Amino acid sequence: MTGTKKYFLRFNTLNRSLHFFMIISFLTLSLTGMSLKFSYTTWAKILSRIFGGFESAGFLHRFSAIVMITVFLIHLINLIVVKRKESVSWKTMLLGENSMLFNKKDFEDFIASLKWFVGKGPRPEYGRWTYWEKFDYFAVFWGVFVIGLTGLTLWFPEFFTRFIPGWFINVATIIHSDEALLATGFIFTVHFFNTHLRPEKFPMDIVIFSGSVPLEEYKLDRPAEYKKLVESGELEKYLSDPQPPIVLIAMKIFGWAALITGFSVIIWIIYAMLFSYR
Repeated sequence: MTGTKKYFLRFNTLNRSLHFFMIISFLTLSLTGMSLKFSYTTWAKILSRIFGGFESAGFLHRFSAIVMITVFLIHLINLIVVKRKESVSWKTMLLGENSMLFNKKDFEDFIASLKWFVGKGPRPEYGRWTYWEKFDYFAVFWGVFVIGLTGLTLWFPEFFTRFIPGWFINVATIIHSDEALLATGFIFTVHFFNTHLRPEKFPMDIVIFSGSVPLEEYKLDRPAEYKKLVESGELEKYLSDPQPPIVLIAMKIFGWAALITGFSVIIWIIYAMLFSYR
């Protein structure tokens, strides 16, 4: 280990890479999609000019959709690879203590968190995944499935109408548009708050970019997982060197650019909904 400060590795290179492309694709989908949805507003027209026109925005939208679907599929394949590597059953994979599925402890942590917020109890001892991280995960999981399926239907209507009635194209348009609006609002408000704007992480948590977090911070954030690894003697396997300062600066610049872009989109959407919605 270089230096005296120890770091805990939470996310490997694949996880960080997938999240990076998820951010790029989602930001592009949001900007192009919202510029098309609110095409009658001034800010949407300016955005469309930046993209080279509404037709070019549509092309970027579909290309970004391909990137996001690819990220989604790679993630699913990686889950299968991890299962085989760790030689565990699907039951353990899906229902074990490190699963992304909600369990009894998440409910207990949620109740304990509410008590902690109002000073009626201690801070819960969170494990590898918190209840809000699981909520964020499944919100994206559901969004990719629903928005992706309806988007493909709108992209290839001739193909899909061989199997479904023509009126479903109109339904798919509404679902795709409204679900995309909901997803954009959720990611740029709830997810941003859960990840970056909580008091203990404000103004930004770059762990998903760097992959690692100071060990002392990790002990405070994930005491249950820390105790488990210490007791099993596996903690050393997860210790890593910190990222070079120049790399951390680049990560923060990228993170701030994403945050500012996301918050700007929310402001534009609110303005359009309040003053010029059609």
